[in-house]
Amino acid sequence: MKTIDVANGPKSAPRIILGCMRIPALSTEDAARIISTAYGMGINHFDHATCYGDGEAEKRFGDALPLTGINREHIIIQSKCGLHFDRREFDWSRDDIIKSTEQSLSRLKTDYLDVLLLHRPDLLFDPEEVAEAFDKLHSEGKVKYFGVSNVTPGQIELLKKYVKQPIVFNQLQFSLDQTQLIDAPMYLNNLTTDRSIDRDNGVLDYCRLNDITVQAWSPLQIGMFKGCFVDHPDYPELNQMLDKIGHKYGISKTAVAIAWILRHPAKMQAIAGTMNPDHLKEICDACRIEISHQEWYELYLASGKFLP
Repeated sequence: MKTIDVANGPKSAPRIILGCMRIPALSTEDAARIISTAYGMGINHFDHATCYGDGEAEKRFGDALPLTGINREHIIIQSKCGLHFDRREFDWSRDDIIKSTEQSLSRLKTDYLDVLLLHRPDLLFDPEEVAEAFDKLHSEGKVKYFGVSNVTPGQIELLKKYVKQPIVFNQLQFSLDQTQLIDAPMYLNNLTTDRSIDRDNGVLDYCRLNDITVQAWSPLQIGMFKGCFVDHPDYPELNQMLDKIGHKYGISKTAVAIAWILRHPAKMQAIAGTMNPDHLKEICDACRIEISHQEWYELYLASGKFLP
């Protein structure tokens, strides 16, 4: 497993994270099996959110982890707070951050989170309240590191004005299908394509400039939840190129798609959401190779882009 030392954060963190959104579909025993499989392949970083299964994902993980025999100190448990679909609102208030974190700790059966991310912006957030919540959780030893998910540079700057702890991570969507993080600079001033539109205020470059590690979510998905582009009939050119490069390196098309993300010099982590042990092993093959500069561009262009 390839690893990175996260600036201001965990050391030797794996380049691939196991996303646990789908873990509620598993029995406790099967959940323990996928956790053990991941850990055995060097994935010791697990991503949660309070909204995943309305807390059931965290509970299933908390019940399953003791069955694995894995030492809590040897893994990175990360969760996100702020999304309340039942209330039809996003909430970054001081009390909600603290309450949500304490509920996560209870469900996960742990005394602390290694990482807490604020999950999509609360449009009414008060950065001073966020700072108060972070100070309390950090001083009490309940959270080691903090970050955000799907948050713009301006919002991070506003947080940094008040928050004492470093913003360590920003979780953002990125894949061969969803390339908005890198498209706008390629097509700068080009009126022939809407890929020239800056949809995120240059958040990737901002994160690189400010030592914030990007975690790529849905790295194999079409859009948000429209299935996988690997072997999808609407992506014939991309799949042909994935197959060609995969054949060269002896890995699957899925692994090549993940290797494309890991090849970017931003040193991103990729979040794998599969609960299938064989599929997870396939994804981890991405860490066995490094595609070339030219191959990276071949994949980018095969995904429907063009050189201006």
